[in-house]
Amino acid sequence: MKIKDLLQNNKDGTLNIFFTAGYPQLDSTVQVAKFLDQAGIKIIEIGMPYSDPLADGETIQHSSEIALRNGMNMDIMFTQVEEISDTTDLAIILMGYFNQMMSLGIEKFLKSCKTAGVNGLIIPDLPMEIYEYQYTSLFEVYDIAISFLVTPRTSLARIQMADRLSSGFLYLVADNSITGSASGSFSADQIDYFKRIRDMNLTSPVLIGFGIKTAGQYELTKKYANGAIIGSEFIRKLSTMDTINEEIVKEFVKSIVNR
Repeated sequence: MKIKDLLQNNKDGTLNIFFTAGYPQLDSTVQVAKFLDQAGIKIIEIGMPYSDPLADGETIQHSSEIALRNGMNMDIMFTQVEEISDTTDLAIILMGYFNQMMSLGIEKFLKSCKTAGVNGLIIPDLPMEIYEYQYTSLFEVYDIAISFLVTPRTSLARIQMADRLSSGFLYLVADNSITGSASGSFSADQIDYFKRIRDMNLTSPVLIGFGIKTAGQYELTKKYANGAIIGSEFIRKLSTMDTINEEIVKEFVKSIVNR
């Protein structure tokens, strides 16, 4: 799988940037992706706008509302993603909700992902048991990786299950809150949690996400995982642009990875 190979082979750590399809303007998706690619990002996570994004904080919820208001829908999103896939070498992950898959039909959705060049999915409300017993073979047929989430409260047995079933990476949620709510630093309890997961010697690569917004946090994630995911902080940066500005996007990436 492209995502797992990329993470395991990049010994310097990987930064995965999340942004919402169709935000801040309907046609922003491809521009943002291309500028991130030019800035050296290897993996992007594109949010599928949804009317009830339970795992997302206010910033990403607002971007989803704006994208829907802009006219974003699944057909437009897949067309835009296909252009990204055709014009960059980015590994592309879609993040959304199970209802979005079911509304299109699970197999039709996965086929659309394959056609558009999507490499993986993050579906926070898809139960691992349902995935394992009903959809594993379909994901394999269409060569779409999936990444499951674990939190500080996830039991040992379920961490091991998430590791076994994740064909992309294990998404290590930095705390029990919604996205974008952290303070900009990690607590001692969070560090202990990261160490505990690292010391389990799991088979999947691990990315740490939720609330990461500084270069210091990103550097610290590389001690315990394969890198990090930044979403809300990048969305805030996009919200300041009337039109997508290449230099601002590149400066944001540079401010995190210290290139």
